[in-house]
Amino acid sequence: MNAPNSDSIEHAVTYPRFLWKAAGVATNGGMRFYAWMTALTAVALVGLNAWTHQVVQGMAVTGMSDHVSWGLYIANFTYMVGLAAGAVTMVIPAYLYKDKGTHDVVIIGEILAVSAIVMALLFVNVDLGRPDRIWHMMPFVGRFNWPMSMLTWDVIALSGYLLINLHICGYMIYTRFLGKKPEKRWYLPVVFLSIVWAVSIHTVTAFLYSGLGGRPFWNSAILAPRFIASAFITGPAFIILTLKALQKFADINVGEDAVHTLLKIMRVTVMLNLFLVACEVFTEFYTGGSHVASAEYLYFGLHGANGLVPWIWTAIVLNVGAAVILLAARPERHMRWIMAACAMTLVGIWIEKGMGLIVPGFIPSTLHELVEYAPTITEWQITAGIFAAGLIVFTLGLKIARAVFAGDMRLAVPTPDATPSEAA
Repeated sequence: MNAPNSDSIEHAVTYPRFLWKAAGVATNGGMRFYAWMTALTAVALVGLNAWTHQVVQGMAVTGMSDHVSWGLYIANFTYMVGLAAGAVTMVIPAYLYKDKGTHDVVIIGEILAVSAIVMALLFVNVDLGRPDRIWHMMPFVGRFNWPMSMLTWDVIALSGYLLINLHICGYMIYTRFLGKKPEKRWYLPVVFLSIVWAVSIHTVTAFLYSGLGGRPFWNSAILAPRFIASAFITGPAFIILTLKALQKFADINVGEDAVHTLLKIMRVTVMLNLFLVACEVFTEFYTGGSHVASAEYLYFGLHGANGLVPWIWTAIVLNVGAAVILLAARPERHMRWIMAACAMTLVGIWIEKGMGLIVPGFIPSTLHELVEYAPTITEWQITAGIFAAGLIVFTLGLKIARAVFAGDMRLAVPTPDATPSEAA
Protein backbone atom coordinates (compact mmCIF):
# COMPACT_ATOMS: atom_id res chain seq x y z
CA MET A 1 0.00 0.00 0.00
CA ASN A 2 1.47 3.34 -1.05
CA ALA A 3 2.24 5.99 1.55
CA PRO A 4 0.08 9.14 1.49
CA ASN A 5 1.45 11.96 -0.63
CA SER A 6 3.04 14.70 1.50
CA ASP A 7 1.27 17.44 -0.51
CA SER A 8 -2.07 15.74 0.07
CA ILE A 9 -1.42 15.62 3.82
CA GLU A 10 -0.38 19.28 3.82
CA HIS A 11 -3.51 20.38 1.99
CA ALA A 12 -5.74 18.26 4.22
CA VAL A 13 -4.40 20.27 7.16
CA THR A 14 -4.10 23.74 5.64
CA TYR A 15 -7.27 23.87 3.52
CA PRO A 16 -9.69 23.83 6.49
CA ARG A 17 -7.60 26.60 8.06
CA PHE A 18 -7.83 28.57 4.82
CA LEU A 19 -11.62 28.18 4.71
CA TRP A 20 -11.92 29.18 8.37
CA LYS A 21 -9.79 32.31 7.92
CA ALA A 22 -11.59 33.17 4.68
CA ALA A 23 -14.93 32.99 6.48
CA GLY A 24 -13.59 35.31 9.16
CA VAL A 25 -12.22 37.82 6.66
CA ALA A 26 -15.41 37.75 4.58
CA THR A 27 -17.67 38.51 7.55
CA ASN A 28 -15.57 41.13 9.36
CA GLY A 29 -15.34 44.78 8.40
CA GLY A 30 -16.14 48.36 9.28
CA MET A 31 -19.45 50.18 9.46
CA ARG A 32 -19.53 50.79 5.70
CA PHE A 33 -19.16 47.09 5.03
CA TYR A 34 -21.89 46.11 7.48
CA ALA A 35 -24.26 48.78 6.15
CA TRP A 36 -23.61 47.62 2.56
CA MET A 37 -24.11 43.95 3.37
CA THR A 38 -27.22 44.66 5.48
CA ALA A 39 -28.80 46.57 2.60
CA LEU A 40 -27.97 43.81 0.11
CA THR A 41 -29.28 41.11 2.45
CA ALA A 42 -32.54 43.01 2.95
CA VAL A 43 -33.06 43.34 -0.81
CA ALA A 44 -32.17 39.66 -1.35
CA LEU A 45 -34.74 38.63 1.28
CA VAL A 46 -37.40 40.76 -0.42
CA GLY A 47 -36.61 38.95 -3.67
CA LEU A 48 -36.73 35.55 -1.95
CA ASN A 49 -40.13 36.37 -0.46
CA ALA A 50 -41.44 37.45 -3.88
CA TRP A 51 -40.12 34.23 -5.43
CA THR A 52 -41.96 32.12 -2.82
CA HIS A 53 -45.20 33.91 -3.77
CA GLN A 54 -44.46 33.15 -7.43
CA VAL A 55 -43.89 29.47 -6.65
CA VAL A 56 -47.15 29.25 -4.67
CA GLN A 57 -49.37 31.29 -7.00
CA GLY A 58 -47.73 30.37 -10.29
CA MET A 59 -46.39 32.43 -13.18
CA ALA A 60 -49.70 34.31 -13.34
CA VAL A 61 -48.17 36.84 -10.90
CA THR A 62 -45.73 37.85 -13.65
CA GLY A 63 -46.45 39.91 -16.75
CA MET A 64 -45.61 36.98 -19.03
CA SER A 65 -48.25 35.11 -20.98
CA ASP A 66 -48.70 32.46 -23.66
CA HIS A 67 -47.83 35.16 -26.21
CA VAL A 68 -44.75 36.57 -24.43
CA SER A 69 -43.24 33.65 -22.54
CA TRP A 70 -39.81 35.23 -21.92
CA GLY A 71 -39.58 38.52 -20.07
CA LEU A 72 -37.49 40.28 -17.47
CA TYR A 73 -35.86 37.09 -16.15
CA ILE A 74 -34.48 35.90 -19.50
CA ALA A 75 -33.56 39.48 -20.40
CA ASN A 76 -31.39 39.66 -17.28
CA PHE A 77 -30.05 36.17 -17.94
CA THR A 78 -28.80 37.34 -21.35
CA TYR A 79 -27.26 40.44 -19.82
CA MET A 80 -25.49 38.49 -17.06
CA VAL A 81 -24.00 36.02 -19.52
CA GLY A 82 -22.52 39.00 -21.35
CA LEU A 83 -21.19 40.52 -18.12
CA ALA A 84 -19.53 37.21 -17.26
CA ALA A 85 -18.01 36.90 -20.72
CA GLY A 86 -16.84 40.51 -20.63
CA ALA A 87 -14.87 39.89 -17.46
CA VAL A 88 -12.28 38.07 -19.60
CA THR A 89 -11.14 41.46 -20.93
CA MET A 90 -8.77 41.56 -17.96
CA VAL A 91 -7.34 38.15 -18.81
CA ILE A 92 -6.56 38.87 -22.46
CA PRO A 93 -4.16 41.83 -21.97
CA ALA A 94 -2.63 40.32 -18.81
CA TYR A 95 -1.76 36.88 -20.16
CA LEU A 96 -2.13 36.97 -23.93
CA TYR A 97 -0.28 40.28 -24.39
CA LYS A 98 1.69 40.11 -21.10
CA ASP A 99 0.53 43.47 -19.80
CA LYS A 100 2.02 43.55 -16.29
CA GLY A 101 -0.11 46.55 -15.30
CA THR A 102 -3.26 44.44 -15.42
CA HIS A 103 -1.98 41.33 -13.64
CA ASP A 104 -2.95 42.59 -10.20
CA VAL A 105 -6.59 43.10 -11.08
CA VAL A 106 -7.22 39.95 -13.14
CA ILE A 107 -8.66 38.34 -10.02
CA ILE A 108 -11.39 41.02 -9.97
CA GLY A 109 -12.48 39.96 -13.45
CA GLU A 110 -12.53 36.31 -12.41
CA ILE A 111 -14.62 37.06 -9.31
CA LEU A 112 -16.98 39.14 -11.45
CA ALA A 113 -17.37 36.23 -13.87
CA VAL A 114 -18.27 33.86 -11.03
CA SER A 115 -20.81 36.31 -9.57
CA ALA A 116 -22.39 37.01 -12.97
CA ILE A 117 -22.75 33.32 -13.81
CA VAL A 118 -24.36 32.68 -10.41
CA MET A 119 -26.90 35.43 -11.17
CA ALA A 120 -27.48 34.10 -14.69
CA LEU A 121 -28.25 30.63 -13.36
CA LEU A 122 -30.58 32.09 -10.72
CA PHE A 123 -32.51 33.98 -13.40
CA VAL A 124 -32.97 30.76 -15.35
CA ASN A 125 -34.19 28.95 -12.24
CA VAL A 126 -36.82 31.57 -11.34
CA ASP A 127 -38.02 31.55 -14.96
CA LEU A 128 -38.67 27.80 -14.81
CA GLY A 129 -41.69 28.36 -12.59
CA ARG A 130 -41.36 25.32 -10.32
CA PRO A 131 -38.06 24.51 -8.56
CA ASP A 132 -38.37 20.79 -9.33
CA ARG A 133 -37.96 21.53 -13.04
CA ILE A 134 -34.28 22.25 -12.38
CA TRP A 135 -33.70 18.48 -12.44
CA HIS A 136 -34.48 18.39 -16.15
CA MET A 137 -31.45 20.60 -16.81
CA MET A 138 -29.03 18.19 -15.16
CA PRO A 139 -27.21 15.46 -17.13
CA PHE A 140 -28.10 11.84 -16.27
CA VAL A 141 -30.88 13.06 -13.93
CA GLY A 142 -33.43 14.82 -16.12
CA ARG A 143 -34.18 14.74 -19.81
CA PHE A 144 -30.97 16.39 -20.90
CA ASN A 145 -31.57 16.52 -24.65
CA TRP A 146 -27.94 16.67 -25.74
CA PRO A 147 -26.61 17.36 -28.36
CA MET A 148 -29.74 18.43 -30.25
CA SER A 149 -31.01 21.13 -27.89
CA MET A 150 -29.22 24.49 -27.86
CA LEU A 151 -30.42 24.95 -24.28
CA THR A 152 -28.36 21.96 -23.16
CA TRP A 153 -25.30 23.44 -24.88
CA ASP A 154 -25.96 26.68 -22.99
CA VAL A 155 -26.14 24.81 -19.67
CA ILE A 156 -22.84 23.03 -20.42
CA ALA A 157 -21.15 26.28 -21.48
CA LEU A 158 -22.28 28.23 -18.41
CA SER A 159 -21.50 25.43 -15.95
CA GLY A 160 -18.08 24.90 -17.50
CA TYR A 161 -17.27 28.62 -17.40
CA LEU A 162 -18.30 28.76 -13.74
CA LEU A 163 -15.98 25.85 -12.87
CA ILE A 164 -13.10 27.36 -14.88
CA ASN A 165 -13.29 30.69 -13.06
CA LEU A 166 -13.75 29.03 -9.68
CA HIS A 167 -10.57 27.04 -10.31
CA ILE A 168 -8.57 30.13 -11.32
CA CYS A 169 -9.83 32.21 -8.37
CA GLY A 170 -9.45 29.40 -5.86
CA TYR A 171 -5.99 28.35 -6.96
CA MET A 172 -4.54 31.87 -7.15
CA ILE A 173 -5.93 32.87 -3.75
CA TYR A 174 -5.06 29.60 -2.02
CA THR A 175 -1.44 29.56 -3.21
CA ARG A 176 -0.99 33.17 -2.07
CA PHE A 177 -2.44 32.15 1.29
CA LEU A 178 0.21 29.41 1.53
CA GLY A 179 2.90 31.95 0.66
CA LYS A 180 3.82 30.03 -2.49
CA LYS A 181 4.23 31.15 -6.06
CA PRO A 182 1.45 29.74 -8.30
CA GLU A 183 2.68 27.08 -10.70
CA LYS A 184 1.90 28.04 -14.28
CA ARG A 185 1.07 24.49 -15.28
CA TRP A 186 -1.89 24.50 -12.87
CA TYR A 187 -3.50 27.77 -13.92
CA LEU A 188 -2.09 29.16 -17.19
CA PRO A 189 -3.71 26.55 -19.51
CA VAL A 190 -7.01 27.13 -17.72
CA VAL A 191 -6.61 30.90 -18.14
CA PHE A 192 -6.24 30.54 -21.91
CA LEU A 193 -9.15 28.11 -21.94
CA SER A 194 -11.27 30.74 -20.16
CA ILE A 195 -10.68 33.19 -23.04
CA VAL A 196 -12.09 30.75 -25.59
CA TRP A 197 -14.84 29.64 -23.23
CA ALA A 198 -15.91 33.24 -22.54
CA VAL A 199 -16.56 33.78 -26.25
CA SER A 200 -18.38 30.45 -26.47
CA ILE A 201 -20.87 31.11 -23.66
CA HIS A 202 -22.24 34.23 -25.33
CA THR A 203 -22.08 32.68 -28.79
CA VAL A 204 -24.14 29.70 -27.63
CA THR A 205 -26.60 32.05 -25.92
CA ALA A 206 -26.98 34.00 -29.18
CA PHE A 207 -27.51 30.75 -31.10
CA LEU A 208 -30.23 29.87 -28.60
CA TYR A 209 -32.24 32.82 -29.97
CA SER A 210 -31.15 33.03 -33.59
CA GLY A 211 -31.85 29.31 -34.06
CA LEU A 212 -35.58 29.79 -33.42
CA GLY A 213 -36.99 29.99 -36.96
CA GLY A 214 -40.41 31.13 -35.78
CA ARG A 215 -38.97 34.34 -34.33
CA PRO A 216 -37.68 36.35 -37.33
CA PHE A 217 -36.55 39.27 -35.14
CA TRP A 218 -33.75 37.04 -33.81
CA ASN A 219 -32.87 35.34 -37.10
CA SER A 220 -29.70 37.30 -37.74
CA ALA A 221 -26.18 36.08 -38.46
CA ILE A 222 -24.66 39.03 -36.58
CA LEU A 223 -26.55 38.39 -33.34
CA ALA A 224 -23.58 36.51 -31.85
CA PRO A 225 -21.06 39.25 -32.80
CA ARG A 226 -23.45 41.82 -31.31
CA PHE A 227 -23.56 39.86 -28.07
CA ILE A 228 -19.78 39.57 -27.86
CA ALA A 229 -19.21 43.25 -28.69
CA SER A 230 -21.66 44.37 -26.01
CA ALA A 231 -20.10 41.95 -23.51
CA PHE A 232 -16.74 43.62 -24.08
CA ILE A 233 -18.40 46.88 -23.06
CA THR A 234 -20.20 45.87 -19.88
CA GLY A 235 -17.31 43.82 -18.44
CA PRO A 236 -14.69 46.60 -18.63
CA ALA A 237 -17.24 49.23 -17.53
CA PHE A 238 -18.16 47.29 -14.40
CA ILE A 239 -14.50 46.60 -13.54
CA ILE A 240 -13.56 50.28 -13.94
CA LEU A 241 -16.37 51.30 -11.58
CA THR A 242 -15.30 48.58 -9.14
CA LEU A 243 -11.67 49.72 -9.16
CA LYS A 244 -12.71 53.32 -8.48
CA ALA A 245 -15.11 52.23 -5.72
CA LEU A 246 -12.34 50.21 -4.06
CA GLN A 247 -10.03 53.19 -4.30
CA LYS A 248 -12.55 55.53 -2.67
CA PHE A 249 -14.24 53.36 -0.05
CA ALA A 250 -11.62 50.70 0.74
CA ASP A 251 -8.40 52.72 0.30
CA ILE A 252 -7.12 50.23 -2.28
CA ASN A 253 -5.08 51.82 -5.04
CA VAL A 254 -4.53 49.38 -7.91
CA GLY A 255 -2.88 51.88 -10.22
CA GLU A 256 -4.16 53.47 -13.40
CA ASP A 257 -2.63 51.09 -15.96
CA ALA A 258 -5.55 48.67 -15.75
CA VAL A 259 -8.09 51.48 -16.10
CA HIS A 260 -6.31 52.86 -19.17
CA THR A 261 -6.21 49.40 -20.78
CA LEU A 262 -9.91 48.81 -20.17
CA LEU A 263 -10.72 52.28 -21.47
CA LYS A 264 -8.89 51.53 -24.73
CA ILE A 265 -10.96 48.35 -25.13
CA MET A 266 -14.22 50.20 -24.48
CA ARG A 267 -13.43 52.93 -27.01
CA VAL A 268 -13.34 50.27 -29.72
CA THR A 269 -16.22 48.08 -28.55
CA VAL A 270 -18.76 50.88 -27.98
CA MET A 271 -18.33 51.97 -31.60
CA LEU A 272 -18.43 48.39 -32.84
CA ASN A 273 -21.65 47.72 -30.92
CA LEU A 274 -23.32 50.85 -32.36
CA PHE A 275 -22.19 49.84 -35.86
CA LEU A 276 -23.70 46.35 -35.52
CA VAL A 277 -26.98 47.77 -34.20
CA ALA A 278 -27.09 50.17 -37.15
CA CYS A 279 -26.55 47.23 -39.52
CA GLU A 280 -29.50 45.41 -37.95
CA VAL A 281 -31.74 48.49 -38.21
CA PHE A 282 -30.80 49.06 -41.86
CA THR A 283 -31.46 45.43 -42.82
CA GLU A 284 -34.83 45.36 -41.04
CA PHE A 285 -36.27 48.63 -42.33
CA TYR A 286 -34.68 48.94 -45.78
CA THR A 287 -35.70 45.46 -46.94
CA GLY A 288 -39.21 45.79 -45.50
CA GLY A 289 -41.59 42.83 -45.60
CA SER A 290 -43.69 41.23 -42.90
CA HIS A 291 -40.66 40.45 -40.74
CA VAL A 292 -40.11 44.14 -40.00
CA ALA A 293 -43.13 44.22 -37.67
CA SER A 294 -41.15 43.41 -34.51
CA ALA A 295 -38.51 46.05 -35.23
CA GLU A 296 -41.22 48.59 -36.08
CA TYR A 297 -42.96 47.84 -32.78
CA LEU A 298 -39.68 48.23 -30.88
CA TYR A 299 -38.52 51.52 -32.41
CA PHE A 300 -41.72 53.33 -33.38
CA GLY A 301 -44.70 51.37 -32.07
CA LEU A 302 -47.18 49.25 -34.01
CA HIS A 303 -50.94 49.79 -34.31
CA GLY A 304 -51.04 51.99 -31.23
CA ALA A 305 -48.88 49.65 -29.11
CA ASN A 306 -45.64 51.37 -28.10
CA GLY A 307 -44.65 49.93 -24.70
CA LEU A 308 -40.99 49.41 -25.64
CA VAL A 309 -40.39 52.63 -27.58
CA PRO A 310 -39.26 54.66 -24.52
CA TRP A 311 -36.99 51.79 -23.46
CA ILE A 312 -35.07 51.43 -26.70
CA TRP A 313 -34.66 55.16 -27.36
CA THR A 314 -33.35 55.60 -23.83
CA ALA A 315 -30.80 52.88 -24.58
CA ILE A 316 -29.77 54.58 -27.85
CA VAL A 317 -29.29 57.94 -26.15
CA LEU A 318 -27.26 56.39 -23.33
CA ASN A 319 -25.04 54.32 -25.64
CA VAL A 320 -24.39 57.17 -28.09
CA GLY A 321 -23.74 59.61 -25.25
CA ALA A 322 -21.35 57.17 -23.57
CA ALA A 323 -19.49 56.63 -26.85
CA VAL A 324 -18.99 60.39 -27.28
CA ILE A 325 -17.71 60.76 -23.72
CA LEU A 326 -15.35 57.80 -23.92
CA LEU A 327 -13.83 58.99 -27.20
CA ALA A 328 -13.40 62.59 -26.03
CA ALA A 329 -12.51 62.22 -22.34
CA ARG A 330 -8.98 61.84 -20.99
CA PRO A 331 -8.42 59.71 -17.87
CA GLU A 332 -6.08 62.26 -16.28
CA ARG A 333 -8.67 65.07 -16.33
CA HIS A 334 -12.13 63.58 -16.96
CA MET A 335 -12.32 60.47 -14.78
CA ARG A 336 -15.74 61.44 -13.40
CA TRP A 337 -17.10 61.71 -16.92
CA ILE A 338 -15.58 58.35 -17.79
CA MET A 339 -17.24 56.78 -14.74
CA ALA A 340 -20.55 58.34 -15.77
CA ALA A 341 -20.07 56.90 -19.27
CA CYS A 342 -19.41 53.45 -17.78
CA ALA A 343 -22.66 53.66 -15.81
CA MET A 344 -24.49 54.82 -18.95
CA THR A 345 -23.22 51.85 -20.95
CA LEU A 346 -24.23 49.40 -18.23
CA VAL A 347 -27.81 50.69 -18.30
CA GLY A 348 -27.91 51.18 -22.07
CA ILE A 349 -26.67 47.66 -22.88
CA TRP A 350 -29.00 46.23 -20.22
CA ILE A 351 -31.98 47.74 -22.05
CA GLU A 352 -30.68 46.92 -25.53
CA LYS A 353 -29.92 43.24 -24.79
CA GLY A 354 -32.83 42.79 -22.43
CA MET A 355 -36.14 44.50 -23.02
CA GLY A 356 -34.99 45.65 -26.45
CA LEU A 357 -34.07 42.18 -27.70
CA ILE A 358 -35.99 39.46 -25.86
CA VAL A 359 -39.48 40.96 -25.64
CA PRO A 360 -39.91 42.25 -29.24
CA GLY A 361 -39.05 38.78 -30.50
CA PHE A 362 -42.51 37.72 -29.30
CA ILE A 363 -44.43 40.78 -30.57
CA PRO A 364 -46.36 40.29 -32.75
CA SER A 365 -46.89 36.57 -32.16
CA THR A 366 -46.60 33.88 -34.81
CA LEU A 367 -50.36 34.32 -35.37
CA HIS A 368 -49.83 38.09 -35.77
CA GLU A 369 -51.52 38.87 -32.47
CA LEU A 370 -50.21 41.95 -30.69
CA VAL A 371 -50.00 41.33 -26.93
CA GLU A 372 -47.68 43.66 -25.00
CA TYR A 373 -45.59 42.79 -21.97
CA ALA A 374 -44.70 44.82 -18.89
CA PRO A 375 -42.90 43.39 -15.82
CA THR A 376 -44.95 43.20 -12.62
CA ILE A 377 -43.77 44.30 -9.18
CA THR A 378 -43.11 40.63 -8.35
CA GLU A 379 -40.70 40.32 -11.26
CA TRP A 380 -38.89 43.51 -10.26
CA GLN A 381 -38.58 42.31 -6.64
CA ILE A 382 -37.18 38.93 -7.68
CA THR A 383 -34.79 40.63 -10.11
CA ALA A 384 -33.57 43.03 -7.43
CA GLY A 385 -33.10 40.11 -5.03
CA ILE A 386 -30.95 38.20 -7.52
CA PHE A 387 -28.85 41.30 -8.24
CA ALA A 388 -28.35 41.74 -4.49
CA ALA A 389 -27.35 38.08 -4.07
CA GLY A 390 -24.81 38.42 -6.88
CA LEU A 391 -23.35 41.58 -5.33
CA ILE A 392 -23.03 39.74 -2.01
CA VAL A 393 -21.00 37.01 -3.73
CA PHE A 394 -18.90 39.64 -5.51
CA THR A 395 -18.26 41.63 -2.33
CA LEU A 396 -17.23 38.58 -0.29
CA GLY A 397 -14.94 37.40 -3.07
CA LEU A 398 -13.26 40.82 -3.24
CA LYS A 399 -12.74 40.92 0.53
CA ILE A 400 -11.06 37.51 0.61
CA ALA A 401 -8.90 38.25 -2.45
CA ARG A 402 -7.87 41.63 -1.09
CA ALA A 403 -6.88 40.17 2.30
CA VAL A 404 -4.81 37.40 0.72
CA PHE A 405 -3.02 39.54 -1.87
CA ALA A 406 -2.33 42.30 0.67
CA GLY A 407 -0.70 39.78 3.01
CA ASP A 408 -3.31 40.19 5.76
CA MET A 409 -4.38 36.56 5.43
CA ARG A 410 -1.43 34.18 5.26
CA LEU A 411 -0.67 30.78 6.63
CA ALA A 412 1.38 31.30 9.80
CA VAL A 413 4.70 29.50 9.50
CA PRO A 414 6.24 28.76 12.92
CA THR A 415 9.84 29.83 13.47
CA PRO A 416 12.30 27.67 15.50
CA ASP A 417 12.10 29.97 18.53
CA ALA A 418 8.37 30.61 18.35
CA THR A 419 6.05 29.36 21.05
CA PRO A 420 3.03 27.22 20.03
CA SER A 421 0.68 30.16 20.64
CA GLU A 422 2.81 32.49 18.51
CA ALA A 423 3.00 29.94 15.69
CA ALA A 424 -0.80 29.67 15.61
